[in-house]
Amino acid sequence: MRLPRSLQVRLGLLLGVLLTLLWIVAASVTAVILRHEMDEVFDSALQETAQRLLPLAVQEIVSREDDGVTQRLGSVREHTEFFTYVVRDASGRILLQSHSADPTVFPPYEGTGFRQTATHRLYNDEALQSSIRISVAEPLDHRAEVAREIQMGLGLPLLFVIPLALLAIALAVRASFKSVRRFRERLDARGARDLSPVPEDDIPLEIAPVAATLNALLNRLNSAFDAERSFAANAAHELRTPLAGAIAQAQRLQSETGEPAAKARATNIEATLKRLTRLSERLMQLARAEGGRLRFDQTSDLRNIARIVIDEIARTTTRDRVTLSLPEAPVMSDLDPDVFGILCRNLVENALRHGSDTEPVTVDMAQDGTLCVANAGPVVPKDKLADLTARFERAGPDTTGSGLGLAIVAAIADRIGSQLILNSPRTKQADGFEARIKLSVAPNTSYS
Repeated sequence: MRLPRSLQVRLGLLLGVLLTLLWIVAASVTAVILRHEMDEVFDSALQETAQRLLPLAVQEIVSREDDGVTQRLGSVREHTEFFTYVVRDASGRILLQSHSADPTVFPPYEGTGFRQTATHRLYNDEALQSSIRISVAEPLDHRAEVAREIQMGLGLPLLFVIPLALLAIALAVRASFKSVRRFRERLDARGARDLSPVPEDDIPLEIAPVAATLNALLNRLNSAFDAERSFAANAAHELRTPLAGAIAQAQRLQSETGEPAAKARATNIEATLKRLTRLSERLMQLARAEGGRLRFDQTSDLRNIARIVIDEIARTTTRDRVTLSLPEAPVMSDLDPDVFGILCRNLVENALRHGSDTEPVTVDMAQDGTLCVANAGPVVPKDKLADLTARFERAGPDTTGSGLGLAIVAAIADRIGSQLILNSPRTKQADGFEARIKLSVAPNTSYS
C-alpha cells in the first residue's frame, strides 16, 4: 500500500490509525480487567447472599410444625430475580426456595464453595452439621450481558471520539504546516528575476534544512547570474574605447587614402565597428535591465524624459520622423529615469528601423502611464510577434540592428511587473506595428 504523497495527509492518517489501534487495545485490556473484577464482585455477592439467607432459612425451617414441606416464597412485587436459591436437607429434599428458582438448574450438593455449570454460577453453604444446605445461583447470561454492556460502553465512543480525534489531528497538522505553506507562497510569488533568499520564519526543524538548501541554491544562482551580467556589462564597457579608436583609425584611413577600393574597404570597416559599438551599448543596457535597480524612492515626471529622448533621436533623423504626444498633467513615476530613457529609446529606434519611411513614428503617453509607440509598415505575422522579444531576434535576415531592442524592453517590463504588448497591425489601422507598455505612476499625478 502506497502512502499518500501529501505529508499532511500522511501524518493525519498514520496518527489516526495509531490512535484507533491504541484505543482498541486500551478498551480490550480494560474490558478484560473489568470482567475479572466483575466476576469477583458477583462471586462476593453470591457468597454474601448465601450467608445472609442461611440463618433466616434455618430459623424458618426449625420453627415449622410440618417437617419436610417444601415452601416457595412469594414475591412482593414483580421484579427480575438474578439470584435464585434453594434450601435442601441432607437427603436433597427442597425445604425452601425463591419464587423464581428452577430446581433443575441446581446440581446435587457437593460441599461448600463455588460451583459452575453450563448455565449458572453457584455458591453452596451449610448449617446445623450439614443438615440444612443452601445453594444460590446466578445465570451466566447475566454476567455476559453486563460484560457486553461494558464492551459497548468502551467501544461506542470509537464512533464519535475517533472521527473527532481525526479532525483535531488534521487541524493540528494543518496549523503546524502553516509556516511551510507561508514559505511556499512566498517562493511561488517570486518572479523569475527575484533570486533573493526566502525568509524562513518559524519553519519546523524537519523542513528547515530543505529551506536552507533552497536559499543556498538561490544565492548560488543569483551569484552566477550577477557574474554573467557583470561580465557582459564590463566586456561591453571595455570594448567602447578600443572600438572608438578603431573607428577613428578607419575614418583617418578614408581621408588619407586615394584608392577607391581601400576607401570603400575602410568605409565598410567603419560601419561594422559602429554596429559593434551599438551592440556593446545594447549589451550594457540589457545588463542594466536585468540586474540593476529600476525603481527609486522618489518620483520624476516621465514627460520630461520622453522629450529629451525624442529630441536626441530627432537630431539624427530627418525632420518630422517622430511625433510625440504627451498629457498636459505631469506623469509622476518612481521608475529610474535612465531606465525609462533606455526603454523609450529602444522602442522608438526599433520603430524607425523597421517602419515605413513615408509615415512618422508616433509616440503617445497617456495620463495613466501607458506608453505606445507605433509605426507604419508591413504586417508582422502573429506567430512571429511572440519571438520578437527573444535575444538577437531580428525581423528578417536583411534587417540591420542588434536584435536586442525589444528584448531589453521586455526585460524591463518583467522587472517592473508590467507587460509588453505587441500588436500588428496597429490599433484601428490595416498595417504597421505597435508596442504598448503600462508604467506604474503615482496615484495622483494631475494638477489643477
